[in-house]
Amino acid sequence: MELERAGGGFLSGTQLAQQLGVSRNAVWKAVQTLQKEGVPMQAVSNRGYAIPPAKAGLSAPGIYGHLADPKRYFLHVHDTVTSTNTLLRELAQQDAPEGTVVLANAQTAGRGRCGRVFYSPCRSGIYMSLLLRPKLPVEETLFITAAAAVSVADAINAAAGVRTRIKWVNDIYLQERKVCGILTEGALDLENGMLRYAVLGIGINIAPPEDGFPPELSGIAGSLFPDGQVPEGFADKLAAGVLSAFDARYRALPSHDFLTRYRDQSMLTGRQVTVVQGEREQEALVLGIDDACRLQVRYPDGSEAALSSGEVRIRPHLGEK
Repeated sequence: MELERAGGGFLSGTQLAQQLGVSRNAVWKAVQTLQKEGVPMQAVSNRGYAIPPAKAGLSAPGIYGHLADPKRYFLHVHDTVTSTNTLLRELAQQDAPEGTVVLANAQTAGRGRCGRVFYSPCRSGIYMSLLLRPKLPVEETLFITAAAAVSVADAINAAAGVRTRIKWVNDIYLQERKVCGILTEGALDLENGMLRYAVLGIGINIAPPEDGFPPELSGIAGSLFPDGQVPEGFADKLAAGVLSAFDARYRALPSHDFLTRYRDQSMLTGRQVTVVQGEREQEALVLGIDDACRLQVRYPDGSEAALSSGEVRIRPHLGEK
């Protein structure tokens, strides 16, 4: 749009109206709509409107340039979508090939686990979904998510020079703050119980949102660059790094070799947690991750369980508040 071409400079309402062939009132209404969708529009009296330079913009050429094997992927890069998972599921139903990837700088209806909204403000993160067509029974979908978690953690560590940890089964944390969430969805072939396709959704917080995280996330969410100083081209480099790292593990998925790395990066082993299954909540001690990628826990009564579903909330270490 015209404001993006201005490179962060201001354009008056009159200039925009003339360039777009609309009224100044129409410009004002459009700005309000964009602000509600998370676009970091600036409106200053006597100066006009501006969009700050992108902190984490994605580009197909930039991503392809960093991929180890560009021919394996078919990239669809958007500025804003409702949900990359939703869009990719539509493409999957139209027989899109494995390796199709939908990426966006923002989502207006991003989805997380358990029906939650995944906060996806404009130009502060990477939101991407990868189409897979694995020959796997549906009960092994957990391995896809776990392999993705290891791949994302390794890619972030390499690109940003940090040390992330994995919170079973699908979250990546940096210094006790969630910086990435992963959501795997799929379609089942009822005749044989195998996956028809899987959509692997990944959301990574690169920089803080313009107006900060909403209150319900402010004590949980974090970003790779809390000061907002994101290196140029970082988003493209990281997106490509995630795809390349996952590709290697996806090819070797039946061997489950990634489990050793997954266990090494787990932030839960030895910690007290709250296990949430439906309406039921129980305190538990995490013992580790078993070969089926289930979370092994011990309850206060001494009984043990291996969890393949549900939610785990972290309890503070002793001495923390």
